[in-house]
Amino acid sequence: MKKLTFILGLAILLSGCKKTVEQIQQDLVIQAMTDGQWAITSFTVNGTNITIDFTNYRFKYYSNRTVDAINSGTVEKTGTWDGNATTMTTSANFTAASYPLTLINGSWLITRNSWTYVEATQTSGSDIKTMRLEKQ
Repeated sequence: MKKLTFILGLAILLSGCKKTVEQIQQDLVIQAMTDGQWAITSFTVNGTNITIDFTNYRFKYYSNRTVDAINSGTVEKTGTWDGNATTMTTSANFTAASYPLTLINGSWLITRNSWTYVEATQTSGSDIKTMRLEKQ
């Protein structure tokens, strides 16, 4: 009986550790994204570079999962964002946004990242988009 209690206790403890590790990973994603503003330094659609369309934009992410699209110093649109360290994905949604913000909407696969940049790809229909965000 003591052995069974020990095994059950260990199983509960280990399952709790996994959840704790996932929570720490999520906390780090939030901490990294909400520290400062971000700029799009590269954006392509099907290999065509359209980074210039984002030149005046900065993005400010908040821990409540909202994001401000700041155009030339003024908040143009507030949207939502999410990030998942386990699946290496991020998403954004700017409802009723205009071009070029509509290009950011949807789920993105993070291909490279650090504390100061994120590179991601998105396939939407026949379009393949790549984006690089850098902390300013």
